[in-house]
Amino acid sequence: MKDVICEARNLVKHYPVRSSGFGARAGVVRAVDGVSFRIARREVFALVGESGCGKSTLGRLLLRIEEPTRGSVLFEGRDLVASDAREVFRFRRRAQIIYQDPYSALNPRKKIGRLVEEPLVIHKIGTPAERRERVAWLLERVGLRPEHAERYPHEFSGGQRQRIVIARALALNPVFVVADEPVSALDVSIQAQVINLLEELQEDLELTYLFISHDLSVVEHMAHRIGVMYLGRLVEIGPKAAFFQDPLHPYSRALLSAAPVPDPRAAREKRRILLEGDVPSPIRPPSGCPFHPRCPEREDVCSREIPPLKEVGPGRRVACHRR
Repeated sequence: MKDVICEARNLVKHYPVRSSGFGARAGVVRAVDGVSFRIARREVFALVGESGCGKSTLGRLLLRIEEPTRGSVLFEGRDLVASDAREVFRFRRRAQIIYQDPYSALNPRKKIGRLVEEPLVIHKIGTPAERRERVAWLLERVGLRPEHAERYPHEFSGGQRQRIVIARALALNPVFVVADEPVSALDVSIQAQVINLLEELQEDLELTYLFISHDLSVVEHMAHRIGVMYLGRLVEIGPKAAFFQDPLHPYSRALLSAAPVPDPRAAREKRRILLEGDVPSPIRPPSGCPFHPRCPEREDVCSREIPPLKEVGPGRRVACHRR
């Protein structure tokens, strides 16, 4: 990978859990547990996995919205974890986030124009007139009208609110955007419109996306490469085409088997992989491979040793003892 814009190196994020009795430390939630990967400039790297696997936490760690317990994040060659507050403030102009819920992401007491302009005010960019012109351009770019700047969030639908959230994320001309489940709170018909908008913006503005989703049909449409997370760990990374044609990890195959198919005949013929039990607790993860209690292909070694994320082909890595 020649032009890396963002790199995670052995990222770990543990949240302390205290008992309700005497305040003693009872353990930690292993939200992210030793994750390493790279994202190339202008690519869409998708993170997939079940709810609670650590996808959103990992995205916030890359933006230093949260501080890692261990590990480092390199953005354009600079270590963000070792950076001071001033450097992180400058970094905010280069990287932004699109939140999952457009209803809670917007302050209901402020007009849309003020919400979109706010990043420009914080970073002291432009005069008031220039900022108003920038806001009008941003609203038009995401499919709204400049006069919408004088309205409040409750006057818009969910899809329109998400367009406003996108406009605000683009206010500072970022090069890297974390899209955290950007369409999961929207109706299916609106999802397609927002996905098309994100694709257009990515191409026109040469953006790099970390696209977090549990919807594999959306990921197949958007992504260049895919990373699969399970219980705070990456278990597979690979190009989109190779992943959908030949998933390497048993968990990846189970995810794909559960994805809905639009063709009824193909859906009837599709073989569904049913996993045993529930996802283990991130407070007390199983020994060895975190997936082994549910894996239909487990062996004795799986319960004893954590498999490394090793390269098994061009651009393909998998954490499985059977590979």
